Amino acid sequence: MGKVTGFQEYDRVAPTREEAKTRVKHYGEFLNELPAQELNNQAARCMDCGVPFCQSGCPLGNVIPEFNDAVYQGKWEQAAEILLSTNNFPEFTGRICPAPCESACVLGINRPPVSIEEIEKHIIEIAFEKGFIKAKKPLIRTGKKVAVIGSGPAGLAAAAQLNKVGHEVTVFERDDAPGGLLRYGIPDFKLQKNVVDRRIDLMKEEGIIFRTNTNVGVNVEISTLLRDFNAVVLAGGSTIPRDLAIPGREAKGVHFAMDFLKQQNKRVANREIIAEDILANGKNVIVIGGGDTGSDCIGTSNRHGAKSVTQFEIMPMPPQTRTENMPWPNYPMLLKNTSSHEEGAQRAWSVNTKNFIADENGNLKALKVVDVEWEIDAVGRPVSFKEVAGTERDLPCELVFLAMGFLHPQKEGLLEKLGIELDNRGNVKASEHTYQTNIAKIFAAGDVRRGQSLVVWAISEGREAARKVDEYLMGTTKLASRDAVAYA
Repeated sequence: MGKVTGFQEYDRVAPTREEAKTRVKHYGEFLNELPAQELNNQAARCMDCGVPFCQSGCPLGNVIPEFNDAVYQGKWEQAAEILLSTNNFPEFTGRICPAPCESACVLGINRPPVSIEEIEKHIIEIAFEKGFIKAKKPLIRTGKKVAVIGSGPAGLAAAAQLNKVGHEVTVFERDDAPGGLLRYGIPDFKLQKNVVDRRIDLMKEEGIIFRTNTNVGVNVEISTLLRDFNAVVLAGGSTIPRDLAIPGREAKGVHFAMDFLKQQNKRVANREIIAEDILANGKNVIVIGGGDTGSDCIGTSNRHGAKSVTQFEIMPMPPQTRTENMPWPNYPMLLKNTSSHEEGAQRAWSVNTKNFIADENGNLKALKVVDVEWEIDAVGRPVSFKEVAGTERDLPCELVFLAMGFLHPQKEGLLEKLGIELDNRGNVKASEHTYQTNIAKIFAAGDVRRGQSLVVWAISEGREAARKVDEYLMGTTKLASRDAVAYA
């Protein structure tokens, strides 16, 4: 590495951010860039550790020590080449990935890990700024046509890789603009949509065709799809949210989190909203679910001007540091305080919702909840709970967002009409070795296959599925596998 003692000389430094009281007044990103010298120092912290656990911790197999060294040397074009050899969209992962690579960083054993995610974001943004990122159309077309259903991170990655080797790729998206989760699931204050548009425009320039407002099986005949394309990649995501079937669920004011977030993203983009407005201004808001989607609801509610925001979940509070059951280099399930939490929210754990309470007009006015106590097994996992006597109470609220994750992809429509086999969890059944479904020419990638997961896993799945599609169409492939080092 460029400076073998860097990890001893420099501490981890995060970029500054706009103050909470001002950033809640807008929907733009609020992280500042690291100064050039500080970025150099952060890259210098990479240890030359011999065995890069960070690389194996990354679902994409990013060649992290090498791009850190290139940053330290100021070789930005080389850094971008290394990064893009394994990751099609570092501008996305550099903003919204929980960075399992950092959890596996050797330096993280006893010190704060290397700022891998932040360095990654700076590499790609500087590469765009310096003009290193240009459309690269394939020189030769194979004559094979591939349809990609869904334009989220898995679909985009599959499309980019298949186009790279010369196949003609058409991406079908049932929404009014491509991007899937990136466009309508993640708030603009975490991922501004001009970043998504910039990448989509580049992909179009490279020859990828995007067809929006296109719901295959509804306004596009499945027979036409199977006739016109040599292969199909299903990348529609895991879209059926987990519900809370308790008394009062029909009360007006109880919504799935993604309905709220999608509507707000459309509002920010000045796109038409057909459904009734879901607005948090002046209301007591409760978010049920402690993950990133719940956090996004908090940030959005605060920007609406909610009267109060409370987040709780039924599981116990995670630890703040690794326990013996979460050894390095495994990704630890720790307490996470997001930027949205900084902006204002009450949080509680081990709380169970008993029922929704509505007024005489059917409008939500409160939740009945109770504290629970968990029994923990020998390896630290919560296995069962019981209610704590005397803790039942009503929490006033006019708006509740259910952010408890997703169950599986939508079965009705496309999957049923195709006759696609599902696994015991309701996901598309496709081997992790071939990504092929029970229909030879149809493949699956991302959350539709593996279940709800991370954006970085979706990109990895899309890339791997593209390899298998290319092999299916051509008998061989030049696309690098996840387990191979794509940059020499």
